[in-house]
Amino acid sequence: MKLHQTPRPTIPLITGFGDGYLQIGERRVTRSVLIGPGVLREDWGRSALAQLTSDDFADIVAMQVQILLLGTGPNQQFPHPSLLRTLIAAGIGVEVMDTLAAARTYNILVAEGRAVAAALLLPDAAP
Repeated sequence: MKLHQTPRPTIPLITGFGDGYLQIGERRVTRSVLIGPGVLREDWGRSALAQLTSDDFADIVAMQVQILLLGTGPNQQFPHPSLLRTLIAAGIGVEVMDTLAAARTYNILVAEGRAVAAALLLPDAAP
């Protein structure tokens, strides 16, 4: 599916997605990713929620965002609250949803001018 791109050169946008990938600008990403103001960190975290640790979220505080969208793969899954303690203590709101919903919501919030980041889990491709 192709998404409309809003021209904001300092904020990467998700321009499309499909089975097992996200399109970010001209890049096709097939691994978990962290995206936000001035940040595109490919191969972020792990491929499944159960593999994440609180250290995976530590750098997000420095991004100075108000909201983190956590895309948990093909299905919405809620992380243990201890994983998000650092973000919550920093006043960053966390919204949990499936990865494709998080990708769509990220673009909407960026278009509204919100300070938002998205941590999007993409499962490893089957061999």
